Amino acid sequence: MNKFFILASIFLLSACGQSKTDSKPNTKLDDLAHQYVKLGLTIGQYDTDFVDAYYGPDSLKPTSTPKGEFPKDSLLTAVSNLVNELNTIDSTTGDTLAMRIGWIKSQLRAFDRRIRIFAGEQTSFDQETQDLFGVTVPKKSEAHFKELVSKLDSMLPGKGDINQKFQQLANHFIIPKNRLDTVFKAAIAECRKRTKQHYTLPENESFTLEYVNNKPWSGYNWYKGNYRSVIQINTDMQIFIDRSIDVGSHESYPGHHVYNMLLEKNLYRDKGWVEISLYPLFSPQSLIAEGSANYGIAVAFPGDDKVKFAKEVLLPLAGLDTAGISTYFNAMSVRDELNYARNEVARGLLDGSMTEEAAIKWLMDYSLMNKETAAKSISFIRRNRSYVINYNYGKDLVRNYIMSKGGEQSPGKQWELFGWLLSNPVRPADLQLNAQ
Repeated sequence: MNKFFILASIFLLSACGQSKTDSKPNTKLDDLAHQYVKLGLTIGQYDTDFVDAYYGPDSLKPTSTPKGEFPKDSLLTAVSNLVNELNTIDSTTGDTLAMRIGWIKSQLRAFDRRIRIFAGEQTSFDQETQDLFGVTVPKKSEAHFKELVSKLDSMLPGKGDINQKFQQLANHFIIPKNRLDTVFKAAIAECRKRTKQHYTLPENESFTLEYVNNKPWSGYNWYKGNYRSVIQINTDMQIFIDRSIDVGSHESYPGHHVYNMLLEKNLYRDKGWVEISLYPLFSPQSLIAEGSANYGIAVAFPGDDKVKFAKEVLLPLAGLDTAGISTYFNAMSVRDELNYARNEVARGLLDGSMTEEAAIKWLMDYSLMNKETAAKSISFIRRNRSYVINYNYGKDLVRNYIMSKGGEQSPGKQWELFGWLLSNPVRPADLQLNAQ
């Protein structure tokens, strides 16, 4: 009883003292935005994976340590009441108001689903992706992946099965451990230089680069607020030359580091939208974040810029031969399409239609992973569930949106459209509707 009273007092303040008639809509929305942040931070006290970043006021952080069982019902009630309060605001008075309300409500739908998941409640893969990330991902058949594998096989030199041929080619471009820092710093510096040619970044922005192990991911950006990030690179497995560009760009420029900075600067600090200061990992925001970070690689390195940069700068720094690098990058572009196989593995594991043994075989056959990497990928899915869809389907949504808005006209136009995505409370539904 006492626990529920504490939660209710945090989340239902507006119901006690405000109504549509006695306060301005923007004032009420600001109050509800504060409650949204408090709710998210409270969930994060129990579900330690829930809050990816927070840089808002300390006054919104929980002041007590959680005790007892996970308060599923109280949290779900708080979510429902907050949505109901948002629905009482007349959003027809301005596009900005409607944008903020729509964004918070889509985030709250994800809160509801993640609370249920954390409490052990299961649903289908499709329902989970719709609730958490705002999309339903098209299902890809096994025949689709077989066709892509056959296409890739025809591109690869050498003899043997496709996994052997691909690995033989890729092994030429493994970055030696003692060169990792040099190569990654050079790659990130280039990403930053290219990004700053198009965007004005805060003067005090910075990041710290760390190398870690025993992680289920290849790289991670821990955004700390005030335009600072800690970027971690997982060294559990061998790192290939293309990953220095991809992971470096994805986690830094114009990826997560820039995305978080622009939201903080343009929306939280300049406009005072406190809801932006909380980044819940399992929410539609992650589809935008991961999709833009992956597509941002092509924005920063259009055409054959990646292979040129690798050949002229990164491979010499790594002490590696440049022979075969064009073939390798061409093969990687096809392999990128095979990333959708991870979605089907996640679908199968979550829906109970695929065993872990079958999942490993799928990843080896259709994502061309070795057994170690496949097992690592499954550990990621076990922990993060349907989150994998954000990397590939999110990327495709961002690309399709930018192309539909004239991004094919010039690299400058792509940077312009991409910058808008990084600076606004965009929902997946906005990308889908505006791309039509």
